[in-house]
Amino acid sequence: MTEPSGGSGRPRRPVVVPAVALVLVTALGVTALAGGLSEAPDAPPQLGKGAVLDQGRFATRFVESRVRLEKAQTQFDEDKRFVELVFEVTNRGDDTASVGVPPRQEDAGYGDSFGSSLVKISPPFPADSGPFAFALAKGGQTGQLHPGIKTTVIVRYQLKDGRKPPEKVTLDVASYEYAAGFNDPSERWTMITQDEGDKLVPEVKAQVTLPVQEDATA
Repeated sequence: MTEPSGGSGRPRRPVVVPAVALVLVTALGVTALAGGLSEAPDAPPQLGKGAVLDQGRFATRFVESRVRLEKAQTQFDEDKRFVELVFEVTNRGDDTASVGVPPRQEDAGYGDSFGSSLVKISPPFPADSGPFAFALAKGGQTGQLHPGIKTTVIVRYQLKDGRKPPEKVTLDVASYEYAAGFNDPSERWTMITQDEGDKLVPEVKAQVTLPVQEDATA
């Protein structure tokens, strides 16, 4: 009796597929169903003392972080100690900008001042310690940053009840763009943010870590 053409009469040997290949194929299939491969967001640049950052509206040099002691002015007052963050800020816009203060976490992503761009400070300071912020001017302190003028800005937190200062402070810093608003066609400086649900989340332009220098007497 003649065998069918192409047949050998022998049972076929099973094909062995490595387990690693099966896992890889399965993972790729799940990824495809989930919407394809996506890249993890890049971490923001890590900067340190003395770094200069282009924030769009501001050009900022991160001078230092220090503990500042202010002596009591009268016998009825007490000495005060602060952690100070020191910046050199140039307003690159055409209009006067506000110094402002770092926001509360729930308000980060809003505002157009310099302080508003310091969207997160780690470790956080207690709510009763500040922040206080001002720029140094010839007449003393001011809350304004005039166009084209490099100005020293100080953001400070008071150390109360003998609290120890942190060894270092890390700042998440946002930036601004000059663009038209969503409902307003006029152009203005706006913080660069992303929509997450019903809130705006600032894009972190850079993280800046400053070692906290010990007491400098006023």
